[in-house]
Amino acid sequence: MWKKSIAALAVVVGALLAVSLPAMSTAAKAKPAAKQVNDGREDCYACHEEVKALKEGSKHAKLACDVCHSKLKEHLANSETKPGTIIDQALCGKCHKDQMESLFKVNYDSPARKEKGVPTGRSPMMDKLLAPYGFTIEHNEPRGHAFMVTDQFVVDRFAGGRFQYKNGWTDVDKTGNTWDVLKDNGPDFKMAETAKAGNPTCIQCKTSDHILKWKFMGDKDPKAQWDRTSDVIAVAKETNHVVGCIHCHDPHGTQPRVVRDALIQGIEKGSKMFAGKDGKTDLKVISFRDGFRKIGVMQKADGRLMCAQCHVEYACGKGFEFSTGNPVGYDDQRTNHFPLTGPKELLEHYKKTQNFYDFKHAVTGARLVKLQHPEAETFAGSVHDKAGVTCKDCHMPVLKNKQGKTFTSHMVIKPKDHVKEACLRCHPKFTAEQKLYQITSIQNYSKGKMRKAEYWLGQLIDTYATAKRMGVDEATLAKAREKHEEAHVLWEWWTAENSDGFHNPELARDTLTHSVAISKEGVALLNKAIDAKGGASAAK
Repeated sequence: MWKKSIAALAVVVGALLAVSLPAMSTAAKAKPAAKQVNDGREDCYACHEEVKALKEGSKHAKLACDVCHSKLKEHLANSETKPGTIIDQALCGKCHKDQMESLFKVNYDSPARKEKGVPTGRSPMMDKLLAPYGFTIEHNEPRGHAFMVTDQFVVDRFAGGRFQYKNGWTDVDKTGNTWDVLKDNGPDFKMAETAKAGNPTCIQCKTSDHILKWKFMGDKDPKAQWDRTSDVIAVAKETNHVVGCIHCHDPHGTQPRVVRDALIQGIEKGSKMFAGKDGKTDLKVISFRDGFRKIGVMQKADGRLMCAQCHVEYACGKGFEFSTGNPVGYDDQRTNHFPLTGPKELLEHYKKTQNFYDFKHAVTGARLVKLQHPEAETFAGSVHDKAGVTCKDCHMPVLKNKQGKTFTSHMVIKPKDHVKEACLRCHPKFTAEQKLYQITSIQNYSKGKMRKAEYWLGQLIDTYATAKRMGVDEATLAKAREKHEEAHVLWEWWTAENSDGFHNPELARDTLTHSVAISKEGVALLNKAIDAKGGASAAK
């Protein structure tokens, strides 16, 4: 049912509208527009032609505006009186029950508070390699979307431990509205070994609550309640829901869409990461309220784009300029940026295009980029990507409900925990046991390369410390710092990316071994200088 719905999302808007708003119509031209419903919507359309272009002839054409909006009479009487907009997924869930229930279904195979920087974690040496950055306080592997807000708010690096579960650890698997699950211990509360490093930009990936209150790119505007410089605690306290249906499905017409501003900006600036064979991206950008915000609407659902609203490398925190060392604050648009590039090109992008880095390493002083979760960029160009597979094919399989009707799961599964649903539809010649064995083999191999890259980065850091104590000249130390900067990006890409190499095993091997080689070059450079000083070489 859901696949058929996706195929039929966009329908004709009507010949007149297609002429007047060609960039906004995403409809197929196979049948005429549905008969106009007389429920007062024309009063709304008088000012909101872009909404009419999306709504008329669509799956939601019969829904009146007051299904999702309140205070419409007041708004019509005075445009300065804004209508209310229902963001809660429960509204969509009235018609899309299976999808909503699956969104909030707890995947008990995905553990909570699983720290990356422990011996059995993804990055055992993380504390050393990221010192003194805030992620060393607590950096966990992700779990389901149902927890994306509460997990962010309770993590020790976000608000000093101020936000905690209302009922302690028994609430760790509780889903629902944020402040039904969490409590605020107040502004004077601060736990030991925590940080206050949350920021408003990061929250925009975790929730849809602020979509009408946040100007495009998070810039300041009298019409915006929040911007990049806003008090993060105030933003958090008004965040009640996880990322909702409207992030990926237009509520007016059900067309597949994206709303994340930095992704739209990146595509508008020419990124070809999600382009088809013709070199074009199937995205019509629609501007609302004179550019106050924008959405990107697609003719056909593209899971790569939809998931890339959040599952990408992006800059969201304060940092510094490579060229001058000057600080970059939240007033600068560089604190809301998607590079949309691969691991080999990333450092050059930040150095030359953005002139931005996140922090200096505590030992070497190398200017390091702190990577987020670059799943979309990793997947781009992979075997599965070239075969036409998208994220939803593996992470959102088609299931049957109790009545035998099919629907697309919104649980966002880990394929290795659901091999039958995720893999065997395309690989029927294999058993679930065989496919799982293949997946874990790829991940075992990639994790081995990650460990080696970590080891040699650690050796580079230790050797640098020795060289500095020995009085090695600054020119040599500077060259070693540059090696550190390059090797770091090629390693951390994979501890930040959450597939353990499975999304693109060839790229994982290539970049991780390159990281090892660069670290070894830095170690050799420093050891040579140490020997010249008459000291004993380290970390050979």
